[in-house]
Amino acid sequence: MATPDHAENDLQPFFVLHKALVQKSVRKSSGSRKIRRRIELSPISAKNAEKMEIGTGEEWDDHHYEHLRMEAFNFVWSKIESTIKDVLRNINLNVFNEIHRWVCESFDAIKSCGTTLTKATHSYPIVTDATFRQLFTGLVFTKNMEFVDDLMTFEELGLHLKSHGCHVANLSSIDFSANNGIGGCLRSLLRQFLMVTLDAADISILASWYSDQGNYNKPVVVIIDDMERCCGSVLSDFILMLSEWAVKVPVILIMGVATTLDAPRNILPSNVLQHLHVSKFLLGSPSERMDAIVEAVLVRLCSGFCVGYKVAAFMRNYFLRQDGTLTSFIRALKWFQIACVVHFSSEPLSFMLKALFVEENSQGFWSEEHALFPEEMLKYAFDLPSCRRNNTEERTGENLAHDLSELKRLQKCWSTIVLCLYEAGKYNKIQLLDLFCEAVVPCLGNSTASNHHLGSGISSSSDHSIHHQYLISEKCSFICQAIRKVRDLPVVLLYQLLKSWEKLTEDVIEIHDKVKELQSLLKFENGKSLKQDLTNIPKRHTSRSHLNMDKDSKVLNEKAARLMETMVRDYMQPVECIPFHEIVCFKNVDKLQSALMGDPRRRIQLDLLEFQKILLCSCCSNSSKAILPSMHNTSILYTLAQEHGDLINLHDWYQSFKSTVFQPSTKGKHKLKQSPAKKRKDTNESQNQSEASIQVRFCRAVTELQITGLLRMPSKRRPDYVQRVAFGL
Repeated sequence: MATPDHAENDLQPFFVLHKALVQKSVRKSSGSRKIRRRIELSPISAKNAEKMEIGTGEEWDDHHYEHLRMEAFNFVWSKIESTIKDVLRNINLNVFNEIHRWVCESFDAIKSCGTTLTKATHSYPIVTDATFRQLFTGLVFTKNMEFVDDLMTFEELGLHLKSHGCHVANLSSIDFSANNGIGGCLRSLLRQFLMVTLDAADISILASWYSDQGNYNKPVVVIIDDMERCCGSVLSDFILMLSEWAVKVPVILIMGVATTLDAPRNILPSNVLQHLHVSKFLLGSPSERMDAIVEAVLVRLCSGFCVGYKVAAFMRNYFLRQDGTLTSFIRALKWFQIACVVHFSSEPLSFMLKALFVEENSQGFWSEEHALFPEEMLKYAFDLPSCRRNNTEERTGENLAHDLSELKRLQKCWSTIVLCLYEAGKYNKIQLLDLFCEAVVPCLGNSTASNHHLGSGISSSSDHSIHHQYLISEKCSFICQAIRKVRDLPVVLLYQLLKSWEKLTEDVIEIHDKVKELQSLLKFENGKSLKQDLTNIPKRHTSRSHLNMDKDSKVLNEKAARLMETMVRDYMQPVECIPFHEIVCFKNVDKLQSALMGDPRRRIQLDLLEFQKILLCSCCSNSSKAILPSMHNTSILYTLAQEHGDLINLHDWYQSFKSTVFQPSTKGKHKLKQSPAKKRKDTNESQNQSEASIQVRFCRAVTELQITGLLRMPSKRRPDYVQRVAFGL
């Protein structure tokens, strides 16, 4: 839950998905065998969808596949969200476990120094040994520039320690403000431990609470999220008070530090620092956490959904324009949800993504259903731009299933090579986001995809030269930097790199065997390791042996670099070079830009002029472009405005509006006969009421057009005219 100080800034974007209503052609009887290629999203209940059959191979059952697409979208996005949460939680898990071990060791040390008192009989315990007055303090260095990046981290740390049996209270820097004083932080501390709000702020209350049977013999942990934002004098008094009561209440202090190691010395005086027994812990840097998210979502393709190189470049530039924090990156990832929405709403075959990439028994899905794919669906699939190069392939469900399985295999190879490059790039401080944006560029695999449909992914000799030319010419590329770094690695680091490659390539047998072969050359030479050879040689041959060792290591580095080049050339095929990639890949950056940045004025104009497409009311949907009185007032007024130029005469505009919406009442014909005078009076009152209501409707519609930015109100120079602001669509 967001804290009050930043809750109003915790803005969450939202998206509105309109349910596609059934069109007129759909309402016709099922006897008409008309087939439509466009499939709109329509949320259908799962129970009804399970009862539907896949089809007979003759029809494209819209309703069934609409449900499958919506189901695939919900599954994919929930998978992405859960993956991001798991990554952020697991990346700090090792540090949290280390902090918990330290808390337990500190608590054991407190108990070994002396027994804690069970009753609070004095205002403060009399301490004679200076060691009893020291607080075990853990400084957690977050290395973040942005404070909001660390709020959730310390909340999760508190939950982690609570789950292991600790008493935990989370205090924010607001509790240590000069206005609140020490009483403010103490009241917050008592409120979290005692679960009640107390007016009196007395540390002896905490000591009495801890002496109870249910709370005794457990460490008390107080977490301060950012000590550098606290008032120094209040924090000093708080630490001194806890140190005085350290015998009765074994408090263990954890404080977050966002900048440098000298921060405590700059905030706390020397007499307070003497009461702290400090241990230091380091959280992962923002770049490490960001790389972990990129790896899980974009490289490992946790959901199967991916993006093209233009969309990836747009994402990277969008992030670089922000403040560069992890929070801004996660906020920038919201565009990924928009890309999912656009992809699943515009690609008819996107429903296949769930079964192909997510379900464990995906091969079983294709083997059972590929023969029942409607003919129109197969025609659409094989007419995709990525498949037009191979028109000779027979358009059957078996071929479609085989090609999609091959797409999945090539994507896995691509992910493996990108991660291998990243392991090498770590030694050169290359970020995974930069490497990813370069690895999705189609020029890396264009020639491979053009010469054979799918195959084994091995390029021809001409492809080899093209890829070598790319690697040599693009010397500033991140891929080239990573390969060059492999040539310069020491033997120890090269050994570690090959160990990581061995783990990453377990699912790609061809690459895995080559890595194992290179490892055997590095580990053994004539039955001994290189390290053993270096330590067992006589001293008088040291210089000559060093030369031999350097020469051997250079040879191994060169072989590792060539292996990396081979992996890039033969196995790293970007998704946009693979047939049928349109099913799983979103690459329309124009739609994404318009969805993110929007064109609200144009959208408002379209909604006003084409309102019947949204409302689909019975009175307006059948009457083409005719203006009817049942239309919305603002729509009537804006439609009438199209007949004018940039200036609209208010009187003429009102008269046109009045003639459109005014319909004389005929109810008087059925009433009893009345005197002419009374009848004339009632008619005048009715006309006055109608005139007044029309004026109100007119004024309100004009005001709405002004608020939406489509109209400028009259000026003093021309009070009888309004000015149109927007023209054209």
